[in-house]
Amino acid sequence: MHVLCVLSKNLSVAQLVEKTKTATSKWLKTKEDGLANFHWQSGYGAFSVSPSHVERVKEYVATQEEHHRKATFQEELRQLLGKYGIGYDERYVWD
Repeated sequence: MHVLCVLSKNLSVAQLVEKTKTATSKWLKTKEDGLANFHWQSGYGAFSVSPSHVERVKEYVATQEEHHRKATFQEELRQLLGKYGIGYDERYVWD
């Protein structure tokens, strides 16, 4: 899942992710019996976005379901990390 938000200087990325995962898990579990055991993966990724790219990212987030029919989230993340030279270890990226 991709989400775009403005981060307050009074809230860390870790706190934002924790609050988001907690609230959405509780909400989702009320939607269907089959989701009673839903849980988020333990990790997450956070990226900053230049103000000049916000509209483009909003469009991407709005069409992510369509976008992921062409490339999986895993493929997309590998490409993004490679493009910006961000090292990672596959053993710790996917749950």
